[in-house]
Amino acid sequence: MSQPREAFASASFAGRNLACQRGERLVFARLDFSLEPGAVLLLRGANGSGKSSLLRLMAGLLRPLEGKIAWNRQAIGRDPESHRRRLAFLGHLDALKPALSSAENLAFWCGPASLPVALAAFGIERLAHLPARLLSAGQRRRLALARIFASQAPLWLLDEPTNGLDDEAEAMFETVLAQHRARGGMAAIALHGERLPADVRILALGDFAPLPREALPP
Repeated sequence: MSQPREAFASASFAGRNLACQRGERLVFARLDFSLEPGAVLLLRGANGSGKSSLLRLMAGLLRPLEGKIAWNRQAIGRDPESHRRRLAFLGHLDALKPALSSAENLAFWCGPASLPVALAAFGIERLAHLPARLLSAGQRRRLALARIFASQAPLWLLDEPTNGLDDEAEAMFETVLAQHRARGGMAAIALHGERLPADVRILALGDFAPLPREALPP
């Protein structure tokens, strides 16, 4: 069982009038979002609607074509290093070093003190000394989520985090997400399927599709 952790300091995270361009395509426009302590924002939409792009904007990995993203009303671009330290990002790839063991991967990202709690949170204690290259897809995803849980980051940005998980691991994810929220953590999650976290806001990316008359600037 995981140990209690200190609560996060109160914070706000918001984006206003966001537009995103990928290549020659305007993905979405006029998009607003906001997150407060304990909140989860669920991103929903068809493939290509911009869920992954929005998460990358939130992480500071992409810059918006228009609009601003701010932490406590300060634009994240003003201090990108501080923003990177306050977030944990999980994309479609698991970000694991295949030659390192599960324990070594976690220690690399989060330090050795995090190992017992993080491994136990996803039931992978017996895999601690197994190289990541030998793990199944579901085991790798459990390890990737253990990294997020161990990160101590107040902001989680997760792109299809339950892909490849069985029912047991999905329930574990729901438990650690609830613990994160109880501490005042916040999360933005792109998630398919019907098994949704309780008490979430839904942001439908299709509502922000560019209008036919909109065009990219020359």
